[in-house]
Amino acid sequence: MTANPLAPSWLTLPADANDLPPAVWPGSATRTSTGELSLGGVAASELVARFGTPLYVVDEADARGRARHFRASFEGAFARIGTDVTVYYAAKAFLSSAVAEWMTGEGLSIDVCSAGEFAVAIGAGVSPEHIGYHGNNKSLAEIDEAVEYGVGAIVIDSPIEVERVAAAALRHGRVQAVRLRVNSGVHAHTHDFLATAHDDQKFGTALSDAPELVAAIRSHSSLRFLGLHCHIGSQIFGSDGFSESAARLLDVHAALLEGGEIPELNLGGGFGIAYTRADDPTPVGQLAEQLADIVGSECARLGIPVPHVAFEPGRVLIGPSTATLYTVGTVKPVSVGVEASAKASADASADASADANAEGKAEGGADGSAENGADTAVRTYVSVDGGMSDNARPALYGADYSVRIAGRVSTAEPLLVRIAGKHCESGDIVVYADYLPADVTPGDTVAVAATGAYCWSLSSNYNYLGRPPVVAVQGGSARLIMRGESVDDLLARDPGLARSTRTATTAASAAAGSSATTGTSATTAASVATGTSATTATTAPNHAPARAASEPRKAS
Repeated sequence: MTANPLAPSWLTLPADANDLPPAVWPGSATRTSTGELSLGGVAASELVARFGTPLYVVDEADARGRARHFRASFEGAFARIGTDVTVYYAAKAFLSSAVAEWMTGEGLSIDVCSAGEFAVAIGAGVSPEHIGYHGNNKSLAEIDEAVEYGVGAIVIDSPIEVERVAAAALRHGRVQAVRLRVNSGVHAHTHDFLATAHDDQKFGTALSDAPELVAAIRSHSSLRFLGLHCHIGSQIFGSDGFSESAARLLDVHAALLEGGEIPELNLGGGFGIAYTRADDPTPVGQLAEQLADIVGSECARLGIPVPHVAFEPGRVLIGPSTATLYTVGTVKPVSVGVEASAKASADASADASADANAEGKAEGGADGSAENGADTAVRTYVSVDGGMSDNARPALYGADYSVRIAGRVSTAEPLLVRIAGKHCESGDIVVYADYLPADVTPGDTVAVAATGAYCWSLSSNYNYLGRPPVVAVQGGSARLIMRGESVDDLLARDPGLARSTRTATTAASAAAGSSATTGTSATTAASVATGTSATTATTAPNHAPARAASEPRKAS
């Protein structure tokens, strides 16, 4: 069998469309004797029967293990150059009380950027001194609460915050430790919306402004300057960008030492992961050694002590630990003109980053045999019961993912598929391109890998779909760590809707024998019993138009 000419150039025809590449899937992912996907020792069918779909499934041991490995790797590498490290888990990736407990249990601190995230961390028992508080527009109330609780550090993101934090600290009789977020000017090889260290964007201040702002911080007896902070972007492969940013920050750090002590340097996060088998992120241990080398050598060059160093990983810890389960509703082959698709690919490629590690790989040209004649090929749209409401990243950044049938294995030949959501948007795509067995059919459970970061946390109620529940698996058992939302939950927000209206409508539908897209009575019962989302059983299907072959993938 030859590759489908519509496949991206990076996507190779698999020998086995049932395999689970270990770099992409959670550590516990395996196939049972009957061919089902198992996560944390729990079969996909058991998870679907108990909690329904869509469903986020987090491998607790995998998440904990990644946090433990990151901390040990960076502590070991930086001990070699005579300093120590603080690792903050970037809560924005995904936060629940359970995740906060896992991360602090592995010796990490927590990094938050809103009153809501702060409340979760405090509620989970995180000690305030082990919390870092970010945000480009922290409200006066958020600053006041953070100071009152005694957070370990507040990140100053703009000049006006110097006075705001100083006033709050004075009011509460505290000396508040602060960092200053600066932009190093290093543009990481990533999507423009993910690059955060260039000057023309909302975060931080220019590195050239640091001396003036640090002097302002030092002028307040209620503030203590910890050091500079920089975050160069997200989903970054390799250490070159981090190394260059660190060198630039240390030049300014050395100059600022003339005005007083600077105990710390915070190099942020942004470490990338593998979403597909084509992705090749630098191993954490290797990154740690490379970054320690650059910090040590730069400090030696400048003749300054090596500061305490902080990092803020998020995606690299929680992202690979999670998979999302969906139920297939429809399977629709679409004939696509190969020449038009190649043009769309060229347009997308022109818009994409030149770096192969950028979010959203461009589709390749038509270099294989067409499946349906010389000038056309078939792309098969597999629509599922979730979509951009539970994973916005493909629509936002053109991000790629991997998918597998979760309920069984198949010997059918590989088929190029596009996993589409059920929302009324042509851009509602979950997986742009992957191969599944050609007998994929309505009712199949499919799993999308590496959905732990920026999926639940960016989720929405678009088209009045409830956010899916989140389940943690470990040692053959599963437990709910985030309750899903039912349609009743959503209607309860609207004071103009009586609950009885929904009940009457549901009863009438049942009496008429109507059915949902893919939901079953078992799914509905499981959802009601566990208080989780009954989206698949209560929401009518949307029929979004198929994406035109000539339409280039947009990032925004």
